[in-house]
Amino acid sequence: TGRSISLEPLAIGWSGMQQGSRLSWSDLQSLARRKPAASAAAADGRRLAKALSVPHLTAIGVGSTIGAGIYVLVGTVAHDHAGPALTLSFLIAGIAAALSALCYAELSCRFPSAGSAYHYSYICIGESVAWLIGWALILEYTIGGSSVARGISPNLALFFGGQDKLPFFLAQVHVKWLDTPVDPCAAILVLIVTALLCLGIKESSLVEGVITIANVAIMLFVICAGGWLGFQNGWPGYDVPKGYFPNGAGGVFSGSATLFFAYIGFDAVASTAEEVKNPQRDLPWGMGLTLSMCCFLYMMVSAVIVGLVPYYAMDPDTPISSAFDQYGMQWAAYVISSGAVLALIASLIGAILPQPRIVMAMSRDGLLPPIFSAVSQRTQVPTLSTILTGICAATLAFFMDVSQLAGMVICYWPCKMVALPSGELLQVLIHPHLNH
Repeated sequence: TGRSISLEPLAIGWSGMQQGSRLSWSDLQSLARRKPAASAAAADGRRLAKALSVPHLTAIGVGSTIGAGIYVLVGTVAHDHAGPALTLSFLIAGIAAALSALCYAELSCRFPSAGSAYHYSYICIGESVAWLIGWALILEYTIGGSSVARGISPNLALFFGGQDKLPFFLAQVHVKWLDTPVDPCAAILVLIVTALLCLGIKESSLVEGVITIANVAIMLFVICAGGWLGFQNGWPGYDVPKGYFPNGAGGVFSGSATLFFAYIGFDAVASTAEEVKNPQRDLPWGMGLTLSMCCFLYMMVSAVIVGLVPYYAMDPDTPISSAFDQYGMQWAAYVISSGAVLALIASLIGAILPQPRIVMAMSRDGLLPPIFSAVSQRTQVPTLSTILTGICAATLAFFMDVSQLAGMVICYWPCKMVALPSGELLQVLIHPHLNH
């Protein structure tokens, strides 16, 4: 951990190309160098606060996972893929996410340090893969947080009577020399969240918990009010000519592939492993409760909405509010829009939270300058890394379009999905004597 060269994996490859020769055996060994598990502990004075328990982890996990996507994906997947069988698509996607979460749970319990998939890859696979995974995670969370932030102002438009009536500090502004509108509201929100995270992990998780409780309450309103309407009107959405599987099993599975991204966010729990009081007990519970609650809420909301409106008549853009609108409950649109805004804010906190911890972990290992591993003595958070990643995310949120950002995020998830199971398998093969 005392190396001063931060880009060693690339430097070795570049040196080999300059000399016109192949990498030597020692160079290959350097690329595959794995970090001893015992080196995971940080030096005295650089450790993060042990302040989190199961409720905190569940709040972070559920808040990070339940984004505003549920308010859109219900209509898109039901209309184009699964039909009334949307509930099964959510269940299958949840099972797939649970398999990934099992890898996270075991690795985070065994190596409870900041860094998430980067840290596990370094220990299980090697430095070169960890370096790539670390940067992929930083880009994913930065771009994902920026994308979430840019989705907030459009959801606020309903409360002001339309996009053109938003106050200037909330509206997206068109600039002549830019192809996309700038979004000052998104940048300001990212900076506010960054300031919140600098206060401490316990304070951040408390705010995340309050927002998540409000968001879950709105989803329960959708389930209860929608269920009452369904029983009053005979669930017309399930009485369709093509039956429960209009597109067959293929439609259910293709829908579940899309819905898998509705479960992205549980990995934020693993990034806080160093700050958990009892990681071996609390991390599996936190991840398990996160996925269980999200899967239950997703399945119940989807079962209600596809039962109220036939899938072929569903509005793909605003499926939930338009379903209530058909039954004369136009006021419900304000409640649902509030839920979407709260979900986006909770997701934003969950997206910004892991970034500085990954930067800090890479700095501890010598892959980034050591200044980024500094931890505040008062708040016990990596303040400098938090400010740096927050400014980067705010800049992207201000300038870049949501469609561009969202497309980039999807590219980075397969890296983690391949690296973690591979690392887990290598650990079993190399160290079969360990308790798995």
